[in-house]
Amino acid sequence: MNRTLRTRALAATGALAAGTLALTGCSGGGSDEDTVGVTLIVKTTANPFFVAMQEGAEAAAEEAGVDLTVAAGREDGDEDSQIQAVENAISRGDDGILITVNGPGVEDALVRARDAGLYVIALDTPPSDPESVDITFATDNFLAGQRIGEWTAAQLGGDQAVIAMIDLFDDKIVSVDVQRDQGFLDGMGIDTADPAAYGDEAATGQYSGGGYEIVGHEASQGAEDGGRTAAENLLSINPDINVVYTINEPAAYGAYEAFDAAGATEGLIVASVDGGCAGVDAVADGVIGATSQQYPVRMAQLGVEAIHSLVTTGEAPETTEGLDFFDTGVELVTDTPHEGIESITSAEAADVCWG
Repeated sequence: MNRTLRTRALAATGALAAGTLALTGCSGGGSDEDTVGVTLIVKTTANPFFVAMQEGAEAAAEEAGVDLTVAAGREDGDEDSQIQAVENAISRGDDGILITVNGPGVEDALVRARDAGLYVIALDTPPSDPESVDITFATDNFLAGQRIGEWTAAQLGGDQAVIAMIDLFDDKIVSVDVQRDQGFLDGMGIDTADPAAYGDEAATGQYSGGGYEIVGHEASQGAEDGGRTAAENLLSINPDINVVYTINEPAAYGAYEAFDAAGATEGLIVASVDGGCAGVDAVADGVIGATSQQYPVRMAQLGVEAIHSLVTTGEAPETTEGLDFFDTGVELVTDTPHEGIESITSAEAADVCWG
């Protein structure tokens, strides 16, 4: 069945409306030989974000009668395990792949999958090579960064910002890493220089409310222990840090632990991205000041539904109007709102959190 997917996608007379996905109305894939096969490949199962994504995909697959295979990297950044999972999906004759890409090394394998007729949807992280996937379902990561950047600037109230930037990697470029980092600085009103890179902005200057100093960028691997080590390194450079940006909430927890151990949490502003239940609790507890909540369950559910719909009706998903991906939404979560900055409370976010 997967060998004709691309032909049917191109021949489809109707496309899904931008920003919406239609359900096929089928409860299963029909006879055994007609069952839709989908492989979900996540970055790692050590992060609740990807566990929630898997749960969303499994629920959607059960509802639609999709034969779902799940694979994962051993850790964030493990490209080899993901490449093997892609090759397995091709060998199995799956109809499609949903993947949170661990790095550019995976993309050649995805091109081979597309050439073999599989429909490939990137989840959460757009690939560096747009030809390696058919479409991306993701958070607007630049916007997610902007939201917490705008909030941070308002929270500072004109005070000097001494900023620690705790990113994902320092040995590879992943779009989500760059976009959140650059969105945060842009939201604060800091010139990002080249928006396709990070770390090239001026180390000192003016943000929208006053003066700033960027102490440095450190990698965390998106993990709690990595966030702790990154924060310790930056504190050793400048103990007066009062703003911490982190790529995700596990890194934020680790960073806060480092500041707490150093007795440096008074007046500290921590801003992050994810919106998992633990992160929402951290907002309620005052550990994280604000986070941008994204929706991994929705990404995975819509991805499974999209491939099922393509196989059974020939109807392919479309990108959101004005964007080059399908936007699955983002909300700023804080219990310290500021006028003119749209947000939801931690209590409201808890009703839709994951993990």
